[in-house]
Amino acid sequence: MTTLLLRLQGPMQSWGTTSRFDERDTQLEPSKSGVLGLVCAALGRDRSEPVEDLAALRMGVRIDREGVPMRDYQTATGVAVASSGKADRNRTVVSPRYYLSDAVFLVGLEGNQILLARIQAALRAPVWPLALGRKSFVPSSPVYLPDGLLEKPLELALSHWPCLVGAPPEQTRRGMLEDIAEGAVRLDQPVGPFAARSFGPRFVKHVSLFAGGR
Repeated sequence: MTTLLLRLQGPMQSWGTTSRFDERDTQLEPSKSGVLGLVCAALGRDRSEPVEDLAALRMGVRIDREGVPMRDYQTATGVAVASSGKADRNRTVVSPRYYLSDAVFLVGLEGNQILLARIQAALRAPVWPLALGRKSFVPSSPVYLPDGLLEKPLELALSHWPCLVGAPPEQTRRGMLEDIAEGAVRLDQPVGPFAARSFGPRFVKHVSLFAGGR
């Protein structure tokens, strides 16, 4: 098995899976839809293009620093809101935005070696700017890891990579691995192009991952 590792580190990250209307949520770890959206930006793949090959990749996350959940107060003006059968376009709407502050994640994608090698090259020289869940949330360290393409299964690749935050070696970290049929359900599996905004269920299980030397 081949696994590609990515570093997701920045002052702000947001990985929403249930956002609707005005309120924008975030999970406590990267969503698959968000990570694949970042990959599409690196590849220069438009939102209208299919992503079945990317969706078939198995994803895992090692949480090296959890980060702090935060809430940002935002408003939007000139919003059309139906009232008494008429659309009032002069309304101001409050839109709470949730995000993680100062989080660090090691993400692994397991699957086809040729596809993963193409993704790694794109992460080194992305076509479009990369973001951690939202366009304004830019990485503070490169997502690209020079030696991050490994001939190892997902769990071993995540366990053998050194901790990203300079913690003492040989420490256990909390992680999440994608599973076929058991675990918690996440509604972040892309179904069709991103422009369709259609996402299906994905099973993930909580695991303990050893963060040691290679």
